[in-house]
Amino acid sequence: MKGKLEELNMEELDRSMREAKEEMRKQRFKSVTSKVDNPKRVAALKKHIARILTLKREYTLGLRAPKGK
Repeated sequence: MKGKLEELNMEELDRSMREAKEEMRKQRFKSVTSKVDNPKRVAALKKHIARILTLKREYTLGLRAPKGK
C-alpha cells in the first residue's frame, strides 16, 4: 500500500483519502453499535490517511515531484 501511494497523482490521492475517511467513519460507527471483525482496521486507515497527507505536504513544499498527469 505504501509504495503504491507514491505512484498516484493528486486527484487519485484525494479520492483515496476520501474513501479511507469514509471507511474509517463507518468502522468507528460499527464499533459503537456492534462487534467489529478487525479492530486494527481503524489504526491502519489512520496510518493510510497520514501517509497521504505527508505525500501531499511534500509535494506542496517541493521536496518531492508529483507523479502521474
